[in-house]
Amino acid sequence: MTSTPDHNRGIVLMLVAMVLFTLNDAIGKWLVATYPVGQLLAIRSFAALAVLLPIAWRNGDLKRIMLIQQPGLQVLRLVLVIAEVSCFYWSVKFLPLADVFMFYLASPLFLTVFSVIFLHEHVGIRRWAALGVGFLGVIFIFPPSDAVLSLPALVALGGSVALALMLTLTRSLSSGTGGLTLITLQTLAVGLAGLSTLLVAPLIPELVWATPDLLDFSLLCLLGFVATSAHFMMNSAVTSAPSAVVAPFQYTSIVWAIILGYLIWDDFPETQAFIGTSLIVGSGLFVLYRERKKEI
Repeated sequence: MTSTPDHNRGIVLMLVAMVLFTLNDAIGKWLVATYPVGQLLAIRSFAALAVLLPIAWRNGDLKRIMLIQQPGLQVLRLVLVIAEVSCFYWSVKFLPLADVFMFYLASPLFLTVFSVIFLHEHVGIRRWAALGVGFLGVIFIFPPSDAVLSLPALVALGGSVALALMLTLTRSLSSGTGGLTLITLQTLAVGLAGLSTLLVAPLIPELVWATPDLLDFSLLCLLGFVATSAHFMMNSAVTSAPSAVVAPFQYTSIVWAIILGYLIWDDFPETQAFIGTSLIVGSGLFVLYRERKKEI
């Protein structure tokens, strides 16, 4: 079977999503050092909803939310979304961003496995090899530190699994639920989950609201716009093409992390980082080449 335009569209969407997610992670890492995770999730989500809800209302998606198909799976997907984003921001508060990146970039491997088990997608040996080479590139760039054996590391790994399961469900549910409906639901769910932490804040000092200044409030809102756009792109990617086609391109976020680190913090990567980046880019280009030839 030859490559289709939808496959190419899925690859492009995933590439754009990774640029946005890298920017999102950089902003989030800085903000979570000052503000509770629940507050960060609430502000960013409701800022995004301020844009999403008028669009959903105009397109009639708000009515569709009340008539969604497979509500049980939809609720499970929302739980996974909340778990994934909460795990990321909680773990990145205690671990180096590099270590959290390493765990989350295992999600393409999980995504491919889940797509085979639950969606019965066919994955050839060459795509498995491309995924393995890409993940090896991640290890080259970000060798694990001693912190990978800690509780925050297990939380990060759990978030990576939750992300892969969420994307698998997104692909499964996409035929019956529009992309805008999915993204509006998950943004609302994350916002309410973040807001609910205020109920237990008196018992847990770490959850107490910290009033942001104008700059930080603007960044918290920007985080919502960037994260929502990234999720929308990723959801569209996995609904446009098989998971095994787009999964390797999740690794390209490492490339953007290196570029942003150099441009913003003047962190020049070491030789092993260039080797790892070459492996990551090579694995993605290999999948793209195979898509232009034939499906495996």
